[in-house]
Amino acid sequence: MEKYLYLGILLFAISYPLAQSFEHRIRYSSQWKYLFPALVVTAAFFIVWDVWFTNLGVWEFNTRYVLGFFFLDLPIEEWLFFFIVPFSSVFIYEVLIYFFPKDHFLPFGKAFVWILAPFLLVMSILHLDKWYTSVNFLIGALTLIVHYLIFKEKYLGRFIFAYLVHLIPLILCNGILTGGLTEEPVVIYNNAENLGIRIWTIPIEDLIYSMIMFLMNISIFEYLRGRQTISPISRLIES
Repeated sequence: MEKYLYLGILLFAISYPLAQSFEHRIRYSSQWKYLFPALVVTAAFFIVWDVWFTNLGVWEFNTRYVLGFFFLDLPIEEWLFFFIVPFSSVFIYEVLIYFFPKDHFLPFGKAFVWILAPFLLVMSILHLDKWYTSVNFLIGALTLIVHYLIFKEKYLGRFIFAYLVHLIPLILCNGILTGGLTEEPVVIYNNAENLGIRIWTIPIEDLIYSMIMFLMNISIFEYLRGRQTISPISRLIES
């Protein structure tokens, strides 16, 4: 049964969001036409990154806890990860928008970018000898900057709130994957390529990694949804 562990964590992560996707208030399923393109584009980016880092030896996967089906050196569970986790994360984003109509974090959006992005850039430069830290923090800074240049603070408050809430299931699921409850970790990190700072058993870099994946999905998702709400006449005027 050990080989079903990674798959079981993924099924747990998606079970409630998927079951509630057709709930009449949130109507998450009605947003899938905007969500699925975001999932595909973001997953493509992260799969390339994942294959690259796996080949570099930044991390590896414990065959004891996966089904054993690999493609491009990644287990099938890892491929599913890049669709299931964002699907569930954007569900949290949508639920919070419904139950908290007022954007309480809106005033913090600009500061979030202008403080975190420079910090990540500096940390990336200071740790060029560590692949995961340097590349992860660089992409994190660029993702924040690009999002801000396109959308300003429009979605940042909503994103910050959802990101903070999503850390709860993230730490639970990722903690198990990194060995919090098992004899060996499912995902084995090369500590020479990260800062060695862990929350429970999770490398601190994973929090930024998750932020990038979440924000990329939200950026594409909201861009597509925003285009849909603009009338053809408005588009003609804007062009």
